[in-house]
Amino acid sequence: MHCTGVILAGGAATRYGGRAKGLERVGGRRIVDRVADALTATTDALLLIANDPEGATWLPGVRVAADVRPGEGSLGGIHAALRHAAGAVIVVAWDMPFVPAPLLHRLRTLGEGGGDAALPESGSRRGVEPMCAWYAPACLPAIERRLEAGDRRVVSFFEDVTALTLPAADVATFGDPETLFMNVNTPEELARAEEHAAATAALHRRA
Repeated sequence: MHCTGVILAGGAATRYGGRAKGLERVGGRRIVDRVADALTATTDALLLIANDPEGATWLPGVRVAADVRPGEGSLGGIHAALRHAAGAVIVVAWDMPFVPAPLLHRLRTLGEGGGDAALPESGSRRGVEPMCAWYAPACLPAIERRLEAGDRRVVSFFEDVTALTLPAADVATFGDPETLFMNVNTPEELARAEEHAAATAALHRRA
């Protein structure tokens, strides 16, 4: 099954002063490049969902498309990913610097084994990570029905599809979930991400 890796660069970044947070650097590399590398190793093509007019300059050679339904939040981003990809997708938010390719591969394998969605379990308030997940085309009509009903919750459509989850114990084999799914939404979170990247680099140098 063809699978497109989709970098979701939506949102107004209000907690980040309106700046394009995915262009910030962690460990000497832009977060968006780290996400793109993880997706490139796992999927068959890349797509960037961005409403910013500058989006076309962020990843030369990568197709860029905007939200089909602007203003619909994260669910609108997943909707745009599926509409523009015209096939299965793995979506990753562009402010998640530590998502590893092997985890994404595991989600793809899980989903292609017979689901409409495949998500990693986590300690988040939702219990899963919908912004780091695999989605099949069957999710698109379910998402559209929810959006038409005015329900913008990113997990709203899960009860309408076959949503599989990768158990927390399996997720933990790829690293600490709090780090794997870390979002850089504020300058303080960027500083924490940089500290983690520096500590990891130091460990590798000593190995």
